[in-house]
Amino acid sequence: MRDRLAGLSPRRRVFVLTVGALALLLVGAVAGRVLIARSSGADAVAQDRPGPVLLVPGYGAGTGGLRVLAARLRSAGREAVVVEMPGDGTGDLREQARVLDRRVSEALRGGAPSVDVVAHSAGGVVARLWVREHDGAGKARRIVTLGSPHQGADLAAAGSALAPGACPEACRQLVPGSGLLRELGDRAPDPPRWVSVWTDDDETVRPEASRLPGATGVGVQEVCPDARVGHTGLPADPLVTAIVTRALDAGPPSPPGRGDCGAPRG
Repeated sequence: MRDRLAGLSPRRRVFVLTVGALALLLVGAVAGRVLIARSSGADAVAQDRPGPVLLVPGYGAGTGGLRVLAARLRSAGREAVVVEMPGDGTGDLREQARVLDRRVSEALRGGAPSVDVVAHSAGGVVARLWVREHDGAGKARRIVTLGSPHQGADLAAAGSALAPGACPEACRQLVPGSGLLRELGDRAPDPPRWVSVWTDDDETVRPEASRLPGATGVGVQEVCPDARVGHTGLPADPLVTAIVTRALDAGPPSPPGRGDCGAPRG
């Protein structure tokens, strides 16, 4: 490049260098606009064209409650599928995120514009890993987590300390402050749009640990103060179904208020 410039007249060199500088400034401005759009919450996929709902089980891979929720979503007109995790769901959460990505890829190859993800318990951490490591932001429209240990689970910490041999890989990854949780950070990535649901009656994950900054937060008892639902009961609870259905609507996610308590139970 230097040899080419040397062969030009002084005026021509000034012209070429000026054009080059302007090109660099233009590239920088475009990149800056992209970064600003991403940081300001611009959606990567269309919000008015919901695709199928993929339901992700938690630690232990129990799917009974999620199947009830999937049936209710199908009755409401949505395509809903429960993702089966390998083994008993206690292995590497990153491998579970890869399984989720394969199911997402199948849906997109089938013509879906995007997917919605509803994840119970540790499945919410799997969903966050999927977004981080498999470009989930460009594939998901909404992600709803139910009783997920976003800040870790005290039970996992106790198991790891008291009975290390009985605490498999997923258990160790869910210990508060684990390397995996530190990598994920303490905020929901944006996009996609996130909704985090928790219950004060959770006997497995502290409600505070289910809160995810950057997500729309919904405490079950904030909607219905007299609601009684534990950790395992979240996916099949009728009130939670109503919260999830609202979160997956075409409009922006918004937390229901106490005035919405009667309708879901009706």
